[in-house]
Amino acid sequence: MISRRRLLTVGSSAVAGGIIGAPFVARAQSAEFSYKYANNLPLTHPMNVRAREMAEAIKKETNGRVDIAIFPNNQLGSDTDMLSQVRSGGIEFFTLSGLILSTLVPAASINGIGFAFPDYDTVWKAMDGDLGAHVRGHIAKANLVAMEKIWDNGFRQTTTSTKQINTVEDFKGIKIRVPVSPLWTSMFKALESAPASINFSEVYTALQTKVVDAQENPLAIISTAKLFEVQKYCSLTNHMWDGFWFLANRRAWEAIPADLQKIVAKNINDAGMKERADVFALNAGLQKELADKGMVFNQPSADSFRNKLRTGGFYAEWKGKYGDEAWAILEKAVGKLA
Repeated sequence: MISRRRLLTVGSSAVAGGIIGAPFVARAQSAEFSYKYANNLPLTHPMNVRAREMAEAIKKETNGRVDIAIFPNNQLGSDTDMLSQVRSGGIEFFTLSGLILSTLVPAASINGIGFAFPDYDTVWKAMDGDLGAHVRGHIAKANLVAMEKIWDNGFRQTTTSTKQINTVEDFKGIKIRVPVSPLWTSMFKALESAPASINFSEVYTALQTKVVDAQENPLAIISTAKLFEVQKYCSLTNHMWDGFWFLANRRAWEAIPADLQKIVAKNINDAGMKERADVFALNAGLQKELADKGMVFNQPSADSFRNKLRTGGFYAEWKGKYGDEAWAILEKAVGKLA
């Protein structure tokens, strides 16, 4: 498990070593498969710390035949740009929230249904079980390969520069940044706020210049992206759980011999499990750290939000979009929603 101090040390060392703007892992000239892995998170996030270990292990265990260069922090473009690149083969690996992937694979956003998951036990029961398998099946139809273990992005919280969010009434009319994903837009419209779809690389500036007054993300991202510098209030709404599917371009994946595929997949999935533990531990200590930096926290009840989504037809609408089979798999894990 990675401590907050070690995360910052790793990030500082990477910056001091001149890694920004260059591949995170040096690429060997002799590698049979020199692949690029891109993501949208800062160097200090557990995803990149564990991905670096993963790439080194893959290189060692394949005797240098598979060499993965890591490009963090949107170096290769916005989320939508990189999704296009992994589809075309411009990059071979990419981690993306299922909620954003839903622009290509609609079923992939089902884990983000508002206020569906009460806790992590329920999340992993669903995503390591039938619900995750259902989503991976749909991802495969888009000619992408999703690794078995989804990585953790955490439960999402709401931050604002203007006020605390205590009940559903506080969402009314507030300008909130949401990722480029129909589910987010739909949910926040149902809560009567004014959502704006903005890529993550532009979030800090959008908050700083008051294009939007609010945003929502897990605490780990609020911290590593320094959003506390441009947001005062953090309401622990836990309104969505979000994770990152580790995606591979199908042609690039199938080009790797089966024995090497097994090594690569094992190390990616192992790194994902470690990243889950890191994010959980990191989030557990971040509330105090962010409060010390000036953020004001509150913990609203989910009841008024959930009731608004139910009575406003949000759950019924999305049940219709995902279909009865997918919705039944979700409710098997989380209980009755619609």
